[in-house]
Amino acid sequence: MINELVRKNIKELKPYTSARDMYSRGILLDANENSFGSVVELKGESLNRYPDPHQMSMREWLSAYLGIDYQRLFFGVGSDEIIDLLIRIFCEPGIDSIMTLEPTYGMYKVAADINNVKSETVLLNDNFDIDTEAVLSSWNNKIKLIFLCSPNNPTANLLNKQSIEKLLLKTRSIIVVDEAYIDFVEDDASCIGLINQYPNLVILRTFSKAWGLAGIRLGYCIADEEIINYLFKIKAPYNISSLTRKAFHDAFSNISKKDEFVSSILKEKQFIITELNKLPGIDKIFPSDTNYILIKIKDARSVQKKLAYDGIIIRDRSNQPNLGDCLRITVGTHDENIQLFNLLHKILIKNNTL
Repeated sequence: MINELVRKNIKELKPYTSARDMYSRGILLDANENSFGSVVELKGESLNRYPDPHQMSMREWLSAYLGIDYQRLFFGVGSDEIIDLLIRIFCEPGIDSIMTLEPTYGMYKVAADINNVKSETVLLNDNFDIDTEAVLSSWNNKIKLIFLCSPNNPTANLLNKQSIEKLLLKTRSIIVVDEAYIDFVEDDASCIGLINQYPNLVILRTFSKAWGLAGIRLGYCIADEEIINYLFKIKAPYNISSLTRKAFHDAFSNISKKDEFVSSILKEKQFIITELNKLPGIDKIFPSDTNYILIKIKDARSVQKKLAYDGIIIRDRSNQPNLGDCLRITVGTHDENIQLFNLLHKILIKNNTL
């Protein structure tokens, strides 16, 4: 099935062969590197040499952590690079389409637009979950990829796993499940358990959220080996730098710190929800399975701008489908959250007395 969905020119593509594809040990005089060294020294890394294009040490470490065969793993410059690569592998520009379930993460459509690929849109239901019948009735064989964000950004909720499985069974599309926020879900809600059963499933993840590594731009995907091979075929030769690889290995030497972050974030999230319930003018606090909370509030745009004027920045999501007057609040430190509520309280009290 996978091969039938891949663009003809990608199947026939002869990928660029880099020097490090062939040799990575010995007296390396093949890649026009600086043989004398680097102006920056980093323990354990030779920055004057190109990094491993096969990402082997990273894939092996992640394989052990996830219990997934390393041949099913691929790293990208953030999950955004992988989104772009998937569109380039499967979608013929000007002919094929992707499908997004709105409201959702905006980069799926942006990546499609950049590649001259049409985006078909189906709305999530009133609970911001998958309307499977609407998806299936809108689906056609030109839709090569369906992007699902679970937990969904910006609505903060998990998508129903049974509905995801139904789409895996009932459509001939690659189903891409973006699990950027899965670390914040206390139950076992990931689709990773389905990966061996469905060759058309791709799971995206990132180190930008729970791991606190947004600055290194590192994401990965879990997929059928055939899809992984195509990703390696078209990626830039050295897409993951040695500095990023070092940060990754350091992170995996301190997994307990990530777990501490998650615990603290979930604790602060409950504090935020408790405090929000005390404030006037908030129409709804949506359930959250993430490190952020979506709220519906009177005159949302004005509230966001007043907060920003005093240096507290939250995200206005009012322009997305079915999110009128909605704001998204990322969980901050306790001190940051206190400052948010002190200012928000003043704004809302003033708004409600006008």
